[in-house]
Amino acid sequence: QVQPVESGGGLVQAGGSLRLSCVLSGSIFRITAMGWYRQAPGKQRELVAVISSGGSTNYADSMKGRFTISRDNAKNTVYLQMNSLKPEDTAVYYCNAGAPGWSAWGQGTQVTVSA
Repeated sequence: QVQPVESGGGLVQAGGSLRLSCVLSGSIFRITAMGWYRQAPGKQRELVAVISSGGSTNYADSMKGRFTISRDNAKNTVYLQMNSLKPEDTAVYYCNAGAPGWSAWGQGTQVTVSA
């Protein structure tokens, strides 16, 4: 079963940066759209950013200018660079991979931003 695997979460102070990584094994990576979502305690899962197989990106309004999604097809990896982190960015961040008729979620990685 193909499943994304996230890494890079951790504890950071407000104003700091983190880079999340998500690896999706197999040649399917090249044809998948990849996305980052997050879920804070007591809240619904929400979109952070997505990147198409061709590299087009889309961001949630609150992340624009602070977060950057990118992909490296040679490494089957998608990244989420997070700058100027705020306590309200604290959440479990999930990677999603999608192609026509198929979608898969990673297990998530915790990001905690202290005030």
